Amino acid sequence: MAAYYVRANTLDLPDYTQLENYEPPVMTRVHAGDGTLLAEYARQRRLYLPIEVVPPLLIHAFISAEDKNFYSHIGIDPEGVMRAIWLNIQHHGSGRRPQGASTITQQVAKNFFLAPDQSIVRKIKEAILALRLEQTYSKDKILELYLNEIYLGMSNYGVAAAALNYFGKSVDELTVAQAAYLAALPKGPNNYNPIRQHDAAVTRRNWVIGQMVENGYVSKADGEKAQAEPLTITPRQVDASQSYAASYFTEEVRREIAERYGEDKLYEGGLSVRTTLDPKLQREARKAMIDGLVHFDERGGFRGPIRNVPPGDDWGQAVAGEKRMTDIQPWQVAIVLESGDATARIGLQPPLDKFGALSADRPTGVVDLDGVKWARWATGPLRGRAVTRVSQVLKPGDVVYVEPKPDGRFRLRQIPEISGAMVVEDPYTGRVLAMVGGFSYDQSEFNRATQAIRQPGSSFKPFIYAAALDNGYTPASVVMDAPIEVDQGNGQGAWRPENYGGRFYGPQTLRFGLEYSRNVMTVRLAQDMGMPLIAEYARRFGVYDDLPPYLSMALGAGGTTVLRMVTGYGMIANGGRLLKPTLIDRIQDRWGRTIYKHDERVCQGCNADSWHGQDEPRLIDKSEQVLDPMTAYQVTSMLEGVIQHGTATVLKALNRPLAGKTGTTNDEKDAWFVGYSPDLVCGLYVGYDTPRHIGNGITGGSLAGPIFGEFMRDALADKPPVPFRVPPGIKLIRIDRKSGMRSAGNGSNSFLEAFKTGTAPPDSYSVIGSGGGGGDGRAMDDAPQAGGSVTTGTGSLY
Repeated sequence: MAAYYVRANTLDLPDYTQLENYEPPVMTRVHAGDGTLLAEYARQRRLYLPIEVVPPLLIHAFISAEDKNFYSHIGIDPEGVMRAIWLNIQHHGSGRRPQGASTITQQVAKNFFLAPDQSIVRKIKEAILALRLEQTYSKDKILELYLNEIYLGMSNYGVAAAALNYFGKSVDELTVAQAAYLAALPKGPNNYNPIRQHDAAVTRRNWVIGQMVENGYVSKADGEKAQAEPLTITPRQVDASQSYAASYFTEEVRREIAERYGEDKLYEGGLSVRTTLDPKLQREARKAMIDGLVHFDERGGFRGPIRNVPPGDDWGQAVAGEKRMTDIQPWQVAIVLESGDATARIGLQPPLDKFGALSADRPTGVVDLDGVKWARWATGPLRGRAVTRVSQVLKPGDVVYVEPKPDGRFRLRQIPEISGAMVVEDPYTGRVLAMVGGFSYDQSEFNRATQAIRQPGSSFKPFIYAAALDNGYTPASVVMDAPIEVDQGNGQGAWRPENYGGRFYGPQTLRFGLEYSRNVMTVRLAQDMGMPLIAEYARRFGVYDDLPPYLSMALGAGGTTVLRMVTGYGMIANGGRLLKPTLIDRIQDRWGRTIYKHDERVCQGCNADSWHGQDEPRLIDKSEQVLDPMTAYQVTSMLEGVIQHGTATVLKALNRPLAGKTGTTNDEKDAWFVGYSPDLVCGLYVGYDTPRHIGNGITGGSLAGPIFGEFMRDALADKPPVPFRVPPGIKLIRIDRKSGMRSAGNGSNSFLEAFKTGTAPPDSYSVIGSGGGGGDGRAMDDAPQAGGSVTTGTGSLY
């Protein structure tokens, strides 16, 4: 009868042989270019360890805690069963949980194949499966499955993840006490929580240590020392100095992996992702961007507190629920407790403990007058008035942001209304080295570097001039800077593009037009070439997929992203080769096999077995040439002029070879700057998420340019100045800056211009678009000389 009962209830046993190819869910880990851990993605936090790399100490701890006869029994342990029966008889009626007798092999059978119920049928199935597992797999294989599958609390599966997330260590760094604590957890992780059930956790840990001593794995002296060791938990944190600065970047990587391989592969596939992020450049890019946004925002004054609440007896609770934006540290939320003429006493938002509970600490600080002087009134009858007393700005109950100063006091802060984005890229590989998608990822997850479609304004003009230089024009070709009317057709009337400031300078060279961002000259040039050609160049550079053939598009009226613009400039910087931007260098699967690699260059000679005097290996770049290298250098030379004496002279003080272009959109809604050194390209825009006027006279040169400059100053600080590379075929010929013709002198208007072979400067004077001047009767002014400035005012896209 017993045999029949067992057989009837075990006919549907699962196929245990599938464990041979078992691949447990393993977390995906994302690393920066230098190997720094940026992020982990998992449904179950698990790192799979082969049994060969699990240290004996940890194995001994688990065997002592769970199955001391593991290496000698056949899958079930009769001795353990008899011991459990005897103890259960003794404790009958005491209310204690019945003592189990499951071996590690039985636990593997249960965890992989059976439901967790306590029925007799389940125990019978568990025992039969354990016997079969022992006949099929080695003890080490069974133990490997157990140590990697077991749940150890706090979302940790397996010993490797638990060691990291409880103690911030790898398994081979664990002490006796720490290994014993992990081995204490399988019986009930929630029952031995190191914070909430600390005493029970220590008791269980010390029992495991005692078992290790009894089994001969640890000496008595070492066991006593380990039992006296305090149970201190140090949950591992991804390096905050990297992660908070790179949140937009890592989220972009996460989306790409999910799109490429699917959600299951992302969260369970155990991928190792090496990204292109340079942590140093990322921190510098974020600092420059945040400094620029905050500086601009504070010029408008203080807009008031986040809210006002009565401080009450426990002011910590009043601010505890305020959103914690960890990526803007060292800024903190604070509540004003008292306010006077010279200072205000504040209470800082209480910190959280290791497990997310509100700390009992109630830190306080002081904001002095110097810390609020910037906060002149932004609205109301006191608008623009200077602050003379702290109490004019801060009232008791005000919830605000503050930042510690070097002297230990605090400075008032506010979250900027304006935002923006920045991308830094390697112009030779397309590797995105840094990305800032906004002021704070915790505040807004919208990535303005890749998702915001904005008008680039005049920062689009270099692609127009590249098309011209590639199709018969030279930097010395002369175009008329004079009023023009364009018939828009379909009864829409005439379009009259304007220059910034409303001034016109008559016949000027292409170089002048780009350096001083002359709208009318650009429109004449686009009209002369035809918009279909410009649309083709915009597509080649990846700025637009399908640019509408309207002349206004030549002034950057179409929407694009910062990433696209930076990549387009990168192609100019690298001599005209096609770039494919990437955030990922390489992806490996759980077994270390490379399943994706961005770099498609061929290494010629890298596979030689030995050296026999042959040439050294060479990287062969087979990417498409989208622009003549000589044209690319001519554009670079003209963009250097933008910084030396054009619309971005604010960057001249850096005293480095830099090329770039400003951009400001219609009605001064966005300010752009995109530029590069010989080995680094960077671009950014600043503007409100819902586009609106950012201020009279605010341009790409005055707002975005300084942010670019701060980043480049820090990024290139430890690198020697390197001039831009001049490609073969370029001739440097001295010309007159205004006329574009040859010059024999060395005056202020004479300089060396870059020409392609066979395109010497003209001997006669010809002007493109000379028939369109004077359309509205306005006089033409003399052109500004080198080092001069352009008068600013209202205009169109510029």
